[in-house]
Amino acid sequence: MTRRNALRAMLAALAGAAMFMAATFAVSATADAAATRIMPLGDSITGSPGCWRALLWDRLRSSGYTGIDFVGTLPPQGCSVAHDGDNEGHGGYLATNVANQNLLPGWLEATRPDIVMMHFGTNDVWSNIAPATILDAFTKLVGQMRAANPDMRILVAKIIPMNPSTCAECGQRAVNLNNAIPAWAAATSTARSPIVVVDQWTGFDTATDTYDGVHPNAAGDRKMSDRWYPALTGLLDGSSPSPTPTITPTPTATSTAPVGGCSATFRITNQWAGGFQGEVTVRHTGIMPIRSWTVRWTFADGQRISQVWNGEPSASGSAVTVRNLSWNGSLASGASTAFGFLASWNGVNTAPVPTCSAT
Repeated sequence: MTRRNALRAMLAALAGAAMFMAATFAVSATADAAATRIMPLGDSITGSPGCWRALLWDRLRSSGYTGIDFVGTLPPQGCSVAHDGDNEGHGGYLATNVANQNLLPGWLEATRPDIVMMHFGTNDVWSNIAPATILDAFTKLVGQMRAANPDMRILVAKIIPMNPSTCAECGQRAVNLNNAIPAWAAATSTARSPIVVVDQWTGFDTATDTYDGVHPNAAGDRKMSDRWYPALTGLLDGSSPSPTPTITPTPTATSTAPVGGCSATFRITNQWAGGFQGEVTVRHTGIMPIRSWTVRWTFADGQRISQVWNGEPSASGSAVTVRNLSWNGSLASGASTAFGFLASWNGVNTAPVPTCSAT
């Protein structure tokens, strides 16, 4: 081969390599752009080492959710499970301080999340900051999230229980904050940027699920991962899951004579002075698939619904009707779906018996 031919061959090889690298970069960039970017946000329960994130990542990937990218300005901080460890879990941070010092906008600009998973407020509770002040900080943080991304989807946790040896009052303070979160979320959520409450409190035991009364151990990490998973996959699947409330002993009622191939079960999932949160499960009881369902009930004690998610409501006085949305009306035999709502009550809050009809 002459020197000129050798030079031509070398240039051709370089050009081919450059084209391959460009194509590889383009494919990689497309894959990165398509991934849903998820920011775990909070304090040391999220970040130090926050092994629930590793368990959640592993479960998501093994369940087929491969188009995800956990993001944050902080690197992984341990855990034996291989995972995408980027996060915004800042040990010792207060939600109120993060809001007051405007720390979040810089983190958002650097990471560009589509979904934020927020377990925040433990240090605020420890510092005896009032729930209203903490929720004001939450509102500011949500505003900053939406300024960065108007379509931001937000998961907000009811924080895990607290029983530190230096703070006998912290347990009740955590309950007070958690009790205020559902109403705040309902008032702050929008159709474009929904806020979903994830109940990390119920069923969590500081004696068996933490190593110091505050931070989760291996059992606690597993419980936290298990609570995040259905709420997060609901968003990844394109739906807005109903909040997971603190469960209190309340009556339930089920229609005993399903109409039109479906049944409806009503339960009160959380209740506070003047308000409550409810959920209705619709189950297909027939053989042939159904295309749509309608649930009806009548309140006996003057309750009034103010908000419904995962259903299309209408009301006339005490009579309530809820119909399916476009994505949750079709049910196979034995399949079920659910919708939730917020409502007011005064004096007595008797659970009604709903009926269900399907086509």
